[in-house]
Amino acid sequence: MLFFLLSSAYSADPNIAEDFSPFFVLYKNGHVHRLFGDDFVVPSLDTKTNVESKDVVYSPQYNLSSRIYISKSDNFTKKKLPLLVYFHGGGFIIESAFSYGYHNFLNNLVSEAKIIAVSVQYRRGPENPVPCALQDSWTALKWIASHAKGKGPEDLLNSYADFQKVILSGDSSGATIAHRMGIIHGQKRLDGLNIDGISLFFPYFWGAKPIAGETTTPSKRAKVDKLWRLASPNTTGLDDPLINPVADPKLSSLGCKRVLVIVAEKDVLKARGIYYVEKLKKSGWKGKAENFEFKGEDHAFHLQRPYSKNTAKLRKRAVSFIHGR
Repeated sequence: MLFFLLSSAYSADPNIAEDFSPFFVLYKNGHVHRLFGDDFVVPSLDTKTNVESKDVVYSPQYNLSSRIYISKSDNFTKKKLPLLVYFHGGGFIIESAFSYGYHNFLNNLVSEAKIIAVSVQYRRGPENPVPCALQDSWTALKWIASHAKGKGPEDLLNSYADFQKVILSGDSSGATIAHRMGIIHGQKRLDGLNIDGISLFFPYFWGAKPIAGETTTPSKRAKVDKLWRLASPNTTGLDDPLINPVADPKLSSLGCKRVLVIVAEKDVLKARGIYYVEKLKKSGWKGKAENFEFKGEDHAFHLQRPYSKNTAKLRKRAVSFIHGR
């Protein structure tokens, strides 16, 4: 999301530690008041897209669920469907797999792509600091992989998911997670699960020193720095591989064959998305990576304007990538 670009109206309330309104407020006692992205849309049959959704617990330990999407028309097919695993954004602090923006986006994407999708909910910071979100996401992937032989706990995945055609995806911090899951999978292959590709929308990547095309304005860079340290207080800094993947000596171990990075012209993170693709190609990784830029758009525009022409184009580009076109 865009909250790290906005001017925070720091409150005079002495109990407030950080004011990132209109998105969230952090109190000195550790309580986080989320002002945005905390709505909950119940799973249902979406009559506009004919896509059905349901929530399934994947981590009883933390009571975490994933939301599964499948088109009603595909619910009776004998053909296996490509599986999209999606990680929501929100700077590791706000939003969820169950908020309206993500629910609506995935209903439309699943309908157009003719796929089955799993949208992962994970613990959010700063109450549950990074790497909690990454640990939960890996737990979700292992749970998904447990269905690869048709004997997992969720019948929809057993019956309809093609585990040889898995795409990891996400936007903003969710894209950061998707990349990290690809790195871990490259080193710890999950039995029966083939990650064919990774599609990253407006990835939340950063670094200590500005790169070509990136803002050098101290106030803007300070906001990104502060947000990351709130979500990950034990980080080694802005060159931590969890936020700066090109600083990771294991970059070439990314466990997929194809990568698509979508960026937006006005997004302060744009240069990092382009830089990531350049460095990935030079790392020794044996896959194919490409960028796609939306002119005149800003960070996560697909959630802010779900019915715009460019959002439709983004979905079309994502569908093409999923099917290897």
